[in-house]
Amino acid sequence: MTATATPPPLPDLLVQVHRLNRVFANVHAVRDASFEIHRGQVVGFIGANGAGKTTTMRILATLDSPTSGIVKIAGKDVMQSPAEVRRLIGWMPDSYGTYSNMSVFEYLDFFARAYGLKKKARQERVAEVMDFADLTGLADRPMNKLSKGMGQRLCFGRMLIPDPELLILDEPAAGLDPKARLEFKNLVRLLAQRGKTLFISSHILSELGEMCDTLLFIDGGKIVYHGASETLRRGEVNGNGDGKAVVHIHVTGDPTSVSQWADVNPGWKLLEQKRDGARMEVDVQDEAQLAAVLRKMIMDGVPVVEFRREERRLEDAFVEMLKVKGGKPT
Repeated sequence: MTATATPPPLPDLLVQVHRLNRVFANVHAVRDASFEIHRGQVVGFIGANGAGKTTTMRILATLDSPTSGIVKIAGKDVMQSPAEVRRLIGWMPDSYGTYSNMSVFEYLDFFARAYGLKKKARQERVAEVMDFADLTGLADRPMNKLSKGMGQRLCFGRMLIPDPELLILDEPAAGLDPKARLEFKNLVRLLAQRGKTLFISSHILSELGEMCDTLLFIDGGKIVYHGASETLRRGEVNGNGDGKAVVHIHVTGDPTSVSQWADVNPGWKLLEQKRDGARMEVDVQDEAQLAAVLRKMIMDGVPVVEFRREERRLEDAFVEMLKVKGGKPT
């Protein structure tokens, strides 16, 4: 692995990825990727098939080796100290092997033994995990007879056995029915409340937006966006922080009163005239400025009855992001 200088981690910095590259034969799966994850964050990892998500996550989980670059978990290098890193992480792959003639309880008990838990501590930990993942009623069920949702809960529970600091989940909601997805979101919410750090990849962008406070977009092995989901949803044009918001304004009376007011106030652009108002683009830097704009509009006599900032679907934001960066979504 090529040595690369990297700045010292901050006290609350849990994951540090610096100029990460992974090459398989003629495929450059991860290209000079750099990002950081702080303790207590829930981070969504988004990308098309083949974008480099699973490769990046496997490197974080010490299951693959980088071609170059540095990856550290709590200051521990994944290449130099893999055993120490493994004690800090929980890994949930997109699929896992099942065993015949093994019950749900026996499966979790086996992994608790593998992690070195003894007698009473092991029994208490397995019981706690089964209760948290709603597996107690399935304790005696053969693990190879579980539904997709039940199996995902079992894999989720296995990940929690060592009480890891960082949870890495690769497509955990793939193939789940609506009820199972809701149960999974509830588990993520509970873990976040307990201060756990989660790194979750998924194709279901709307659900990631609900669960995660930070999003990472990867395309062609490159990180193309790292920031809050609200930045994209609330209409910042192209998600590039250029300080523009799109708002829907509804008024009583003459609908052109909005565009007429905008004509004499700089920073406004009419996008669409509506029968009861307008859809406008405005130059603002934050929510406080947007609130000030609304106050001025009302003080100037515009009969506003609704003023709403436009929110985009994360799926649309992702596709638009790839267009801006020159990528090709698949």
